[in-house]
Amino acid sequence: MKPILTSLLSLAMMQAFGQKTFVQCGKLIDGTGAAPRQSVTIVIEGKTINAIQNGYTTGGANDVTIDLKDKTVLPGLIDCHVHIESQFNKNSILDGFRLSDADVAYRAEGFARKTLQAGFTTVRDLGGTGVNIALRNAINQGLVEGPNILTAGTAISATGGHMDESVGLRDEAHAPTSPERGVANGKDELVKAVRYQFKKGADVIKIASTGGVLDLSKDGSGAQFTVEEIKTVVETAKDYGMRVACHAHGAEGIKRAILAGVNSIEHGTYMDDEAIKLAKRNGTWYVPTIIAGKSVADSAKIPGFFPPVIAAKAMEIGPKIQQAFARAYKAGVKIAFGTDASVYEHGRNALEFQYMVEAGMPAMAAIQAATVNAAELLGISKERGSVTAGKMADLIAVDGDPLLHVKVLSDVIFVMKEGKVYKKK
Repeated sequence: MKPILTSLLSLAMMQAFGQKTFVQCGKLIDGTGAAPRQSVTIVIEGKTINAIQNGYTTGGANDVTIDLKDKTVLPGLIDCHVHIESQFNKNSILDGFRLSDADVAYRAEGFARKTLQAGFTTVRDLGGTGVNIALRNAINQGLVEGPNILTAGTAISATGGHMDESVGLRDEAHAPTSPERGVANGKDELVKAVRYQFKKGADVIKIASTGGVLDLSKDGSGAQFTVEEIKTVVETAKDYGMRVACHAHGAEGIKRAILAGVNSIEHGTYMDDEAIKLAKRNGTWYVPTIIAGKSVADSAKIPGFFPPVIAAKAMEIGPKIQQAFARAYKAGVKIAFGTDASVYEHGRNALEFQYMVEAGMPAMAAIQAATVNAAELLGISKERGSVTAGKMADLIAVDGDPLLHVKVLSDVIFVMKEGKVYKKK
């Protein structure tokens, strides 16, 4: 028999007999909030966790053993708010006119790889050109490396809203807006916009019930959809099996979105006491994105980095997000981890943990926000979010103890996604 054929047959036989991987962990933080376990072994078969065993165990001759006995092992982290296609810079508005989808795709592949290398094995992409859908598919097919992506395709806002890229431009300088391009007004157009994103392959719907910071509109705080309009989005998305995330800075837009039944509020800058009470009563998740607020405020201090209208909003809104997070957490609002990656440099997502802890959240709760809580928000708790038998083998490891020094999560030394190792220092 030819050597290459023999090798292929041997590989097939190994797979048929269930080759296993034994990950020996010095300390395991499983993502559920339970006390860390010392000296355990995670047994992996294929893409899934088979068992968690006490002590350090190994398998047979054909099995694989990974020694992390001097590391802390955690579930793969989940970022519930990224924009994987782009990374904001002083030329970003110009880039919107000159970059093709191919240009965007090449950049996005690099951002996805950096995100995975940083230990984020799952992300929710909340809006781009549609390249995000193609990138998700390419990752799922094994063509490129990146995290598991749930994507909103193109996000949706009202005319003059956060997703209306024609704001501040001459009419001739931009293609006409439409529900397909993420600009919709009234119930009929919103139904069309949601259905179009489903048709294109979106996993989730993202809307904006207020204006934003990084657009050319003059104000990011005013409400821009009625409660009935947002209800239309929520009901249509639900019919198609999708959840709804809502970008919202101003208090009125936050409250309308909660009353209409969105699954999560993103940013929540001017969340007032009434909005906090509504979020608790309705079980609405809050994804704060503190790092985004701090990053835009810092960038606004650099002369010429932003146009004046954006710089003014960044200086006003940016510093307030951490304060809103602190109040919401103290009041008991459900928190899921999200960063708005692209507003800052991709791969630095874990800095959010430091800002969360700085604002009063214990490190264990911050880790839960990026594991079990994030999985619940995304509707993937059966597959991801904790180191539990039967779930996907998404694991990371760090030096040191993140419960004592949460900043160690910014230096991930081991990454496994679905049983495959993508990083090991």
